[in-house]
Parts: sequence; C-alpha cells; structure tokens
Amino acid sequence: MASSLPGPPDLISDMVQPVDLVNSVQHPAVVTLEQHHSLPADLVIGNNHRMPVDMLGDLPSTSSTEDHSPDAESPDITSDRLDARWFSRGTGSNGVPAGVPMPTSKDAETYNMDHRRRGKAYVFNHMNFDPRLQLRPRNGTNCDRDNLRINLRQLDFEVEVYDDLPFKEIERILENASLEDHSDADCILVTVLSHGELGILYASDQPYKPDRLWSHFSADKCQSLAGKPKMFFIQACQGDQLDHGLNMSRTETDAGAASYKIPNHADFLIAYSTIPGFYSWRNTTAGSWFVQAFCHVIQREAYSRDLLSIMTRVCRKVAFDFQSNVPGDYVMHEKKQIPCVTSMLTRDVIFTRK
Repeated sequence: MASSLPGPPDLISDMVQPVDLVNSVQHPAVVTLEQHHSLPADLVIGNNHRMPVDMLGDLPSTSSTEDHSPDAESPDITSDRLDARWFSRGTGSNGVPAGVPMPTSKDAETYNMDHRRRGKAYVFNHMNFDPRLQLRPRNGTNCDRDNLRINLRQLDFEVEVYDDLPFKEIERILENASLEDHSDADCILVTVLSHGELGILYASDQPYKPDRLWSHFSADKCQSLAGKPKMFFIQACQGDQLDHGLNMSRTETDAGAASYKIPNHADFLIAYSTIPGFYSWRNTTAGSWFVQAFCHVIQREAYSRDLLSIMTRVCRKVAFDFQSNVPGDYVMHEKKQIPCVTSMLTRDVIFTRK
C-alpha cells in the first residue's frame, strides 16, 4: 500500500494509485502563490489539501455583428469572411513570402522524416511542488519519465529530461529551443507530466497556461520548423468529473514544386491524457495510464503506422485495458478514462528508421 496518501488502484497492476484530483472551479483565473491559498475548495481529500486538476479553457465567445464592409452590400461579390466579431492582425510576419525552404512539396501526403536528425524531445517531469501550492507529490511520474526517455530515444530523438523546474526555466528552455536551427531535423516533441487546473498547468513554483508551451514554435517564430510536425503530450487531469463508463452487450521533396503559404499554427499535434472536465489516472509504481499505453503502442507500431493512427490505438488501450479498482470507495470504483487528441497536422507523421 502507498503511504498516507491513498488512492484508487489500477486494475492492470493491482497497485494503489492516486489520481490527479482536484476541485474544479468554473472559470478560475491563473493565480500567484500568494493568492492561491485563498481559493475556494469544493473537494478535500486526506489532510484537506486541494488536489489540482487540468482543464482546457473555454474558447473566447463570439457574437455576430452587422457586416458593414463593401462586399456585404454587393451580392455579386464572393469573398471569405471571418466568423468572429473582432480580429487581430497578429504580431508575426505580414504574410509576404520570406523564402523559407519547403521541407516537402505542397501535395505530399506524409511529412519529410528523412532529415539528418529526428529532432529534440523535451520531457518536463513534475513530482514535487513548492509547499505554498499545496499540491501532493505525483508518485509514479518518474516511471513515466523513464519510459518516455527510453522509447523516444529508440525513435532517434535527442531526449532532454528536466525534473521539477520552475516556470521561468521551462520557458527559457523552450524559447531557446525555438531559436535553434532545426533545418536538419524532422520535428520537435514536448511532453509535460504535471498537475493543473482549468486552462492551466503547474510548474514546480506556479501555474501557467498550456499555450506557453507551443507559442514559441509557430511557423513565423520558428521558421526552421515551419511545415514540420510539432508534437505536445500532456499527462494531467482536465476536470473533477469521473467517467463511469457503459457496459456494452452483444446484440517528400520535389525541386520543381511551386511555393505555397501555410498557416502559422499548422502542423501541431496536442494530446491530453483525458478529455476536458475529467480526471486522469496515474499508478504509483507503473505510471499513468496514458503514458503506459503510449509507450506500449509506440514500441510495437512506431514504424508501421502514422502518428494519428498510433494515437487512436493509444486511446483504445486506455479506454478498454484500464479501469479503477476501489471496492471500498464506490465513488472511485470501476472508473474509465479516454485521452483527447487535437490535431492541426496537414500530413501523416510516419517515423522512418534512421
């Protein structure tokens, strides 16, 4: 049994496991350490410490307004419009081609994975946190860290692992990574293992918004990764709901190709361990269900399937092969989980052998 912090055991390993639980607030703001202790707690466990949960923030609401543009008054003119009331011209380039080399032709179905290097993989692992945050240790996360390091190295990534970093260090590392020359690399991969709340993740010292992980790597800010896969995997809860489940019964490269323009936020893949609003489960000895499943599928199918097909199989394994087993606590007993994958990829990612 695990110490003084009981939690539901994983059905696969029959080991006691804590879940990344917390109370959920509908729209909490990102707070400082000084403010954090004053937040309301809807869910207390054990020694009355709030346990954090990661949730995706709501998309900005949009409202329609009358279109006063000249085109709106002319039914003979066809144009593309914005489905938003306000828009920003952005802070990046002005859209004028800057002569960035194409990693592959416009109509290629797969990304070019034949560069000299696979690329960098960053693993930000968080087990212990500043006491002022009142976050419980994430026992079992080091198993996730080690499994990811082994499997990503087998895929020829140059893996950099960091434990319990403060936010400024995480941001410094990622900003420096975006300034490197990735011209001879296939892609980049970033993994975060941590606690969080609605629309935020936790570094060891403070909360931060998840988009701070990938904002440095948009095509206009990191041109040597433009048109290349940028993959982000986040192991954390996304809410305070439990998935009760339902019983089912039987009844590349072309020198002559024309140039083309891409969106700055194309070619990203962001995978969360669970869907918005729900818990994510972690075993204290074997690691999280999500990372266990990811490593299991990658070991067997990394070179035979594209990444989205792999992630579909990861989702299936988490959904069908894992279930909480807590007979003494009916609230936590026999609960399920399903990962959530958001893809802005424009081609298939297939890891060719180096």
